[in-house]
Amino acid sequence: MKTTFRGCVAGCGAWRGALAAASLAVLVCGLEARAAEAQAEKASQPAAMATPDKGPTPLKPPEGEGWKVLFDGKSLEGWKVTDFAGHGDVAVKDGNLVLEMGAMLTGVNLLKTNDIPKTGYEMSLDAMKTSGSDFFCGLTFRVGDACCSLIVGGWGGGLVGISSIDGNDASLNETTQYKEFESNRWYRIRVRVTAAKLEAWIDDKAMVDVKLEERRLSVRPGEIEMNQPFGIATYQTTAALRNIQWRRVP
Repeated sequence: MKTTFRGCVAGCGAWRGALAAASLAVLVCGLEARAAEAQAEKASQPAAMATPDKGPTPLKPPEGEGWKVLFDGKSLEGWKVTDFAGHGDVAVKDGNLVLEMGAMLTGVNLLKTNDIPKTGYEMSLDAMKTSGSDFFCGLTFRVGDACCSLIVGGWGGGLVGISSIDGNDASLNETTQYKEFESNRWYRIRVRVTAAKLEAWIDDKAMVDVKLEERRLSVRPGEIEMNQPFGIATYQTTAALRNIQWRRVP
């Protein structure tokens, strides 16, 4: 009788385990069925309307007064195409100065630079990369008796810095920074040169702040030297430029 009772208990336990497993299987099947129904219902609904592309957001005018326009948005008057080997086309399209991708560098030089002093000035422009993966703005400008370049988006698309300081280019000195740049988006680029400092901003973010005492500035050796004393270049990248201007500062 004792043995029979134990066998009954064991059998009941096995039966309850089988019942629990069967119940769990039914529950899982039910959940899977509900998920499949929900997915089918979602797929049968019309897709949501995409938000229309309203284009790039206009940038506010640069801070301060006394800005002088260097590009009229209509022609290349006051500029010349830099004679870089294998350069891309340069044209004015939709009010923008467009530098098409070249084998390496494509650029323009400012022709009338006598009004811009060696120090005590700011330059500002808007730049947008439309294709390519290297710098979409290499702004070359005068710092005292020397020249240098602010590189935006170089070395694969994200490097920002000054070429060169004490012989070290934008990837090798204290101005080296990395920033993600979106294609088809305008960026405000501004440099300020005074007797004491060289500063630069992208949009409202400070990117360069260099004290000039006992520092040697120069452009990177090579074709970019042809952009001196004031010029803008791209490297294997197509870019659009607008609102190119300058003003005096104390």
